[in-house]
Amino acid sequence: MSELVAYHLEDGVATLTLNNGKVNALSPEVFEALNAALDRAEQDRAVVVLRGQPGVLSGGYDLKVMSAGPQQAVALVAQGSSFSRRLLAHPYPVVVACAGHAIAKGAFLLLSGDYRIGVEGAFRIGLNEVQIGMTMHQAGIELAHDRLRSTAFQRAVINAELFDPEGALEAGFLDRLVPVEAFEEAIREATTHLKGLNMLAHRNTKLKVRQPLLDALDKAIELDRRHLG
Repeated sequence: MSELVAYHLEDGVATLTLNNGKVNALSPEVFEALNAALDRAEQDRAVVVLRGQPGVLSGGYDLKVMSAGPQQAVALVAQGSSFSRRLLAHPYPVVVACAGHAIAKGAFLLLSGDYRIGVEGAFRIGLNEVQIGMTMHQAGIELAHDRLRSTAFQRAVINAELFDPEGALEAGFLDRLVPVEAFEEAIREATTHLKGLNMLAHRNTKLKVRQPLLDALDKAIELDRRHLG
């Protein structure tokens, strides 16, 4: 397993820890490592916890790749959108544990999980694409529209508003917010509950609930490839 994503299996829980510098930039190599880790977690029939380091989940796409040229940028966005789609359809529960900032694709990782936990503090969570001069990709619009509360959707997508953790909870980026000292226990509580589910029923219900979103993402990813390219 690449050191860009550490894999740890314990008591039916596979923890995938991003480890790519101080902001966990999401590069093609990171997504390859994430997909390999998900393959392994599926073989292990494990509940998944996706996390970063204290202070950051991810600051988004690797800017070196995004600025290398249109082809590289389009390919990375498509790779990231496909990974979000995979998380949304993963056959076992996925917890995204955010111990700090989550910006741009980092925030989309939150929108791709089954249960999202954040910590209190001076952190920012949101979609800053418009702020930094990027027109929001269609797959991102579809995902944000489905997962964010209606009162926050346009603020997040069109206005590029970044939320503090309390605002992110209200907006729909998070399901639970805890003090930093309660973070690990909150993850344990979530995974303990999720391990008690009937996994076949979980998978089938997840796919029923999310089929319209998954279909919309399939179309959006192809549209982004054509339009952005």
